[in-house]
Amino acid sequence: MITYFEAQLNKISIHKIGNKAQSESCSFSTEEVQLDDELVSTFLMQYFLSPFEKVNELYQFAHVSGKLELNEMFHFATEVFNSTDEFHEQSTQIAKHLYDVSNHPKIKSGELYVAHFKQLQIDGELLEAIGIFKSETKETYLKVYPDQRNFQVTYEQEAINIKKLDKGCLIFNTEKEEGYRVAVIDQTNKSNEAVYWTDEFLSLKVRNDNYNQTTNTLSIYKDFVTKGMDDEFDMSKTDKIDLLNRSMKYFKEKDNFDMDEFATEVIDNTQAIESFKKYKSTYEEEYETEIADTFAISDAAVKKQARVFKSVLKLDKNFHVYIHGNNELIEKGVDEHGRKFYKLYYETEL
Repeated sequence: MITYFEAQLNKISIHKIGNKAQSESCSFSTEEVQLDDELVSTFLMQYFLSPFEKVNELYQFAHVSGKLELNEMFHFATEVFNSTDEFHEQSTQIAKHLYDVSNHPKIKSGELYVAHFKQLQIDGELLEAIGIFKSETKETYLKVYPDQRNFQVTYEQEAINIKKLDKGCLIFNTEKEEGYRVAVIDQTNKSNEAVYWTDEFLSLKVRNDNYNQTTNTLSIYKDFVTKGMDDEFDMSKTDKIDLLNRSMKYFKEKDNFDMDEFATEVIDNTQAIESFKKYKSTYEEEYETEIADTFAISDAAVKKQARVFKSVLKLDKNFHVYIHGNNELIEKGVDEHGRKFYKLYYETEL
């Protein structure tokens, strides 16, 4: 969890980045911005940092060669962390690097803000951090002001809404050997051109931490139940829903995941357990991601995954039956006319 109530905005430089594919130019500032107005600093902190309070998934810098030092952004960040005297020069290098990878015709031009923070908190630890933010979307604002005994209206075009950060990343000065801890936001581009921010500009990979271990294990298990079991087992939809509900119950009630314990309590079938372990191994090989057999469960990841664990039995277009508990209270059958039915048993109508 990222919070900024103790954070300080120490330095900031601003550059204008055009679209290289459209032959747009750039404008690099010659020095840092002098923040003499405390209110402006407060607005900038809100604009830059408030969107990250909801970010749980973290990344780290990487390089296709496997040599971390060849990642441009890792190098620039390290130079700043080693000496803040290099801050503005490195901010210019960051801006030039972003321009070089802005090769998709749909990438929007905009201002690039490079900031240095002190006392930024992540998971309860206060750390130094570098923030990189890009504003692409501009809005028009009306201004109403008094004029003697009347009111006047004017407007300001090409203004920035401080509640809508387009793109951003925070690089925390910790775990350097693994590529730092990096949080990312991209609110504007959801299509293919969006990869330039995380993949080409930052060159990131997902951290294999508790959040992602939890997310991946739940995702793999969901795919196994809904798709992978069909080749080996003849299971009804209600049985599958029951398996999904039991897995979610396990993750909500436990503090730590243990593969053997999970298999016994949730799957409870020797053949199915072996099948799931093979399914997991295949995933790890295909995506080159190792998922530990034991790890601390991330509550944030469980909460997010719970939204896609649908315990819904869909019957034609007429009925949706939500199943939250004991599937033994559901009876499936066919009447004398060949019509399929489900019979539900309950004690209290709520």
